[in-house]
Amino acid sequence: MLLVRKMPIFAVFLAPALAAGEVDFSTQIRPLLSDRCFACHGFDDQKREADLGLHTFEMATAELDGRRAIVPGDPDASELMKRITSHDPEEVMPPAKGNKERLTTEQVELFRQWIDEGANYEPHWAFAFPEQAEPPSAGDGWARNPIDRFIAGRLANEGLKPSPEADPVTLLRRVSFDLTGLPPTPEDTDVFLAAWRKDKDQAWNDLLDRLFASPRYGERWARRWLDTARYSDTNGYEKDRPRSIWPFRDWVIKAINADMPFDRFSIEQLAGDMLPNATVDQKVATGFHRNTMLNEEGGIDPLEYRYHALVDRVGTTGLVWMGLTIECAQCHTHKFDPITHTDYYSMMAFFDQADEPEMAVPDPDTKRRQDEWSQKIAAAEDKLVAGVDEAAFSKWLEGRKAVSAEWTALEPSEMQAEGLRLTHEGGGVVFAQGDFTKRDVYRLKLPLPDGAAPVTALRIEALPDERLPAGGPGVSYYEGRSGDFFLSELKASVGGKPVRFGDGSVDFGKIAIGSGDAKAANVHDGNGSTGWSAATREGEPHEIVLNLADPVAAEGVIEVEMLFERHFVAGLGKFRISVASADSPLEARVFPPVDPLSSPERDLRLAFAKTDPSMKKARAALERLESGFPKFPTSLVMKERPADHQRVTQRHHRGEYLQGKEPVSAAPPSVFPALPEGAPANRLEFAKWLVDPERNPLVARVTVNRAWNALFGRGLVRSAGDFGYQSEPPVHPELLDWLAVEFVKRGWSRKALHRLIVDSATYRQSSAVDSLLLERDPFNELLARGPRFRMDGEMIRDAALATSGLLQNKIGGPSVRPPQPDSVTTAAYGAPKWNASSGPDRYRRSLYTYSKRTAPFAAYLTFDGPTGESCVVQRERSNTPLQALTLLNDEMFTEAAVALAKDAVDVDAAPAETASDLFRRVLSREPAPEELEALVAYHADQVERVRSGDLKPGEILPGGGATPELAAWAMTARVLYNLDEAITRN
Repeated sequence: MLLVRKMPIFAVFLAPALAAGEVDFSTQIRPLLSDRCFACHGFDDQKREADLGLHTFEMATAELDGRRAIVPGDPDASELMKRITSHDPEEVMPPAKGNKERLTTEQVELFRQWIDEGANYEPHWAFAFPEQAEPPSAGDGWARNPIDRFIAGRLANEGLKPSPEADPVTLLRRVSFDLTGLPPTPEDTDVFLAAWRKDKDQAWNDLLDRLFASPRYGERWARRWLDTARYSDTNGYEKDRPRSIWPFRDWVIKAINADMPFDRFSIEQLAGDMLPNATVDQKVATGFHRNTMLNEEGGIDPLEYRYHALVDRVGTTGLVWMGLTIECAQCHTHKFDPITHTDYYSMMAFFDQADEPEMAVPDPDTKRRQDEWSQKIAAAEDKLVAGVDEAAFSKWLEGRKAVSAEWTALEPSEMQAEGLRLTHEGGGVVFAQGDFTKRDVYRLKLPLPDGAAPVTALRIEALPDERLPAGGPGVSYYEGRSGDFFLSELKASVGGKPVRFGDGSVDFGKIAIGSGDAKAANVHDGNGSTGWSAATREGEPHEIVLNLADPVAAEGVIEVEMLFERHFVAGLGKFRISVASADSPLEARVFPPVDPLSSPERDLRLAFAKTDPSMKKARAALERLESGFPKFPTSLVMKERPADHQRVTQRHHRGEYLQGKEPVSAAPPSVFPALPEGAPANRLEFAKWLVDPERNPLVARVTVNRAWNALFGRGLVRSAGDFGYQSEPPVHPELLDWLAVEFVKRGWSRKALHRLIVDSATYRQSSAVDSLLLERDPFNELLARGPRFRMDGEMIRDAALATSGLLQNKIGGPSVRPPQPDSVTTAAYGAPKWNASSGPDRYRRSLYTYSKRTAPFAAYLTFDGPTGESCVVQRERSNTPLQALTLLNDEMFTEAAVALAKDAVDVDAAPAETASDLFRRVLSREPAPEELEALVAYHADQVERVRSGDLKPGEILPGGGATPELAAWAMTARVLYNLDEAITRN
């Protein structure tokens, strides 16, 4: 049955009562002004028609050309009344061109009565700070806590009564799914029922204690938070390559299980890196805003897509912590809410100072394996060194000494790179940071060592650093080239005269050493498409040596220009420039970096063994060990820029990247209280502001409403993502504010909030609906019955895995790939193959399923799961045939059905006994006699189909050994998994 509602149920219940007395501006007038008038006569002074604003009392009552839109107390003198009652197409408001319906007679009379009563303007309910009203004295004998008194009072006003309490098995199943996302086992049910019969209140309290203490709690609630964080394991856009950010997901689970206060939970995600002595966990937490998509297409401007990421961060922050559609102000002042165009970019300025590194996340297990691996490598190196041929080594060493010299590192006196910051860190080492593009030019002035012999060679060392992607030495984040760089061209001059380069060499390059194309000359051949790169050996030092065609006197300053130009960001993150003087051409050192003039004997022998062709076979075992060295997982994080290297944030005309206008300063939206006096206008202070209940009136309301939505299927405010002027007002406004204040009073504890709600009599009502309730309250907004709604796709799969005994309870770690049709990913870029995980990983909880933005996991998407492309604060729910087909035929569910049948079937048990066992495992309750009879009959029918050849046991139960009875029970289990009750949180 499709129920269509043309006006908010709040208005249905309240409008008649209010219209009989005073007109309520907040619920009756402002929604009409917002819907019909604000687009032309609202907050946007750039788009305001006739200079008339109806969003404030002062503007609406001001005189314009001798007329006033609203004359308080005198509707007939009010231009507004003349326009909304006019029949002249040129004058009537709203105009036909706005595609807005004319006001109805009843609505016109509301305006007349409101103006007659003085045209009182009241603050929007969501922008007023919540106050905790005294709960009504209603619900005696029924109410379990203050929530129930608010609900009972409202129901009494509506002439309704609460529904009876649900039966204990339904309550157990309901709260188990709500708090852990998993169903109770038959053993759980038996224990709970026994305790319930003794003391129902104690049984309920003990159950809640157990569920809140379960690590499954954090997994269940992390999934909802990851929806808002737009979490995914890939970058998005065309190539949609993999990214490593699962440590952020694990941080969310851990924080929720520990009941981290929501204000702290928020601050660490928005600005954990800026906290004093920030821990690794606090830095990992900032991955919240690194979940933005990343475009790696060849033709894009990286800075433009950085801007788009900022746009996403502003909109997501406004949605998650303020419940406002702030993104509407990207291009112009908000049409309906008091958020100006400048406000939008002032918020952006808080995030504009964050850089976006990738960080290694140490963990004890990997560290232990690294230590063990290092011992194996050391032993392999010792073995390799011991096998070095002395004659060959001596010859190699003499050859290396002949092409080596003492190098002098140059200390830069001036450095410049547009949009970047080059920092001299001592010893000639230069570190680059900032907004890299696909074409960056470094210009350096380096004094030459006075009094030294003429310079005959120049060396550039590319140095690794943990601050760089994949450890550097480059700044590329391009998949497959992370940590790489590409030096396209190198120019040098002394005293204004160009330095000419002769031959040269690299220790390692994009093209393997020994091929004809691996030439150091690529960097000075005038061809920007050729150059030098570290290719796949990121995280290691490399060097290029260029011999000068003509020696240069060691005096004055050498000016060096380095061009990095590629179809991806390819700058060099850390480097050093040195010069040397020698009688013969010099060569780059071999890998690993050793100096044949000063390195220890063992290092020299190892270098020989690792590079000389004669040792290729002998070093194979060592190379295998080195390539398999365990690495710490990485995660994308944020890092605040230094105070002396800040970006300038601009207001962008029409929201366009190339239309930056005047600079703006970081500040919260001007409609709200400002940052505390004297507080720095940075991301950390803004994060604190967001969760300050004395400065942001929205955060507690929005968060409480989101929790209510999760537990009742619908929030106290229906529009979970919009608390602005266009939103529907809360059906229970006093309860919403009471909960918001209580949430803060209880230390921002989510567990305390969730417990308060699930411990209420309101929550414990039966969800059965009669014709009266269906007619009066089809969407259960009055809460005269318990919640009932279809579960999310992940919860449905987890329930199937849990009831079948397949579910693995490991927490955290890299994402895994349950089975799904290959066709899901073949339509994506590059047609990547979906290699389903094997072993325990195949049956891990759905929270850990690999998420690819351009090819979301099919089963979850079928049940309205998110794609990870944008923030989702409330999932939609649909009902389609494809959902039933998925439950019947998807490999995940057929595997679960087979496992359930194998685990439940006892050859000595009667069919009715087995059918009852299957039923209880899937649905928790005992089957009714007619249900049990239908199951037994269905099973018998499937047995006959198998025996007749209509069904083949091997197709149902792969692997052989399937009996007709077992195959038939697997078919029966598939039917149970497809029941509406199995996928509904009742």
